Amino acid sequence: MTDEWRGWREAAEAALYGAGGFYLRPEGPAGHFRTSVHASPLFASAVARLLTGLSLPEPTLVDLGAGRGELLTGVLAALPASFPVRAYAVERAARPAGLDERIVWCAAPPAGVRGLLFANEWLDNVPVDVAEVDEAGTARYVQVRTSDGAERLAEPVTGADAAWLDRWWPLRGPGLRAEIGRPRDEAWAAAVGTLDVGLAVAADYSHTHGSRPPFGTLTGFRGGREVRPVPDGSCDITAHVALDACALPGAELLTQRDALRRLGVSGARPPLTLASSDPAAYVRALSAAGEAAELLGRGGLGDFGWLLQRVGARCLPARSGILAV
Repeated sequence: MTDEWRGWREAAEAALYGAGGFYLRPEGPAGHFRTSVHASPLFASAVARLLTGLSLPEPTLVDLGAGRGELLTGVLAALPASFPVRAYAVERAARPAGLDERIVWCAAPPAGVRGLLFANEWLDNVPVDVAEVDEAGTARYVQVRTSDGAERLAEPVTGADAAWLDRWWPLRGPGLRAEIGRPRDEAWAAAVGTLDVGLAVAADYSHTHGSRPPFGTLTGFRGGREVRPVPDGSCDITAHVALDACALPGAELLTQRDALRRLGVSGARPPLTLASSDPAAYVRALSAAGEAAELLGRGGLGDFGWLLQRVGARCLPARSGILAV
């Protein structure tokens, strides 16, 4: 059925998570692109500080869209040896060999969590439909052909999808496009709903109302390079997230740069005096500064959006300063 025409949401779901789908391949996401987790262990250390800052005994850490467990592995390594934590990796792919036995591998987040739910580059891979305005000014669904990624306009956007576009991403002229983020709003609300008490964080490529890209952001990635999105399972299919639409009441939106700085990540170079007093320490500190600069960098990972959702009155990550009481 490689010549079948389908909406982008259905096509991407099959391409990413269906039989032989891109995200079920043995190499995992790290075989094709770098996330903040892969860029530096400083990222996992920051998440560890966020977790230890929660005012909760024996907190649970849930990694939503866990890849091959890289983030949880890094966080467990960064935590104090005596710190009690229950770790869950939520991922559709099979559990990788050799993963830390403390990590519980599951297909859906556990319910009744008291702790931290962290979704790093998860929402951008929740498939969505695409809309484009035709010459008459009508927003229509975009259909895609599986075999080659060719597109055509289909029926008008109506109902809840139309209401979402009007509220969050209004399209005012022919040729303008949008990714209809309603499935992501629902997915995030469901994820937050698994928390009894704690903090939910989504970190992702994002945009907000007033700065939406006029032609959308749908694209593909394969082997470390951006490619044309073809939903045949050969590449990642991704689009930036309208994080402000996902936000529930009381949420906070900030950049990854600001969030990580609050968590102690700094790109400052070590003092030159360290080079003479302790050359090895200077080299290590210089390397860490370079890694931090990548995580904080403008035009790159530092521009990621962080959506922070607190659940319960006393889950403040007090020492981190990420949220205020």
